[in-house]
Amino acid sequence: MMNQKSILRTMAVAIIAMSLTFLSGCAAIHTSIAKRNLDVQTKVSTAIFVDPVKRSKRTVYVDIRSSVMEFDRSAFKKAVVESFANNDNGYRLTDDPDKAQYLMNIFVLKLEKASPTAAEAALKSGYVGNSTGNAVVAGAMLGGRRGDAGKGAILGGLGATIADAFVQDVTYMLVADVQIKERTRKGVYVRKDTKINTKVSDSGGSTQRVSEVSNRKEYRTRIVTTANKSNLELAEAQPIMFKKTAYAMASFF
Repeated sequence: MMNQKSILRTMAVAIIAMSLTFLSGCAAIHTSIAKRNLDVQTKVSTAIFVDPVKRSKRTVYVDIRSSVMEFDRSAFKKAVVESFANNDNGYRLTDDPDKAQYLMNIFVLKLEKASPTAAEAALKSGYVGNSTGNAVVAGAMLGGRRGDAGKGAILGGLGATIADAFVQDVTYMLVADVQIKERTRKGVYVRKDTKINTKVSDSGGSTQRVSEVSNRKEYRTRIVTTANKSNLELAEAQPIMFKKTAYAMASFF
């Protein structure tokens, strides 16, 4: 009688494991179908409105920098050049910052895999799938009270892990901070006050207050672009991410 119970219990665990593996496989298939097309979205934290000027002064100097090793600066600059070339307001790029009406400084902070909500958080990174955890919990609940819960959890988790190894929901994120400096009209000057707090040691610090007058107004904003697709690779996502980000930058003018 005990052998029959053991056999039935083993069969139940096997059926549960197969069911969980089947469900995990269905989830993987759903992801591959639902996320088969590349979806790229660009968001701007704050819109920038520069003052209109006559056509002869519609010149922009662009400086692009990044702390990301994988960031292809030449490819991104090409995308920015193309976006300004298609600007129907007549703004054009120049290599002379002293003669430019506008200076646009771009710093790319992130170009990496991220969570699906990274466009809103702007800082949170790292994609975390939860299908494996769900399968483990289900296996534990259905396994029973006599040690079979561990078996069901392990087998269920293994099935989900195998499915996730073949189909993954991947999101890449590009975060760029943009600073635009606009030359003011003749006779107009801008006063800028800056407060800098510096830690000198564990026992104290110092505060600096800097005041300066210039002939340029300053605007700041952040652009976040995300690309999402099943089994997405950076090489596939990067061109359209660059194009959409550059389009957003050129749209300020």
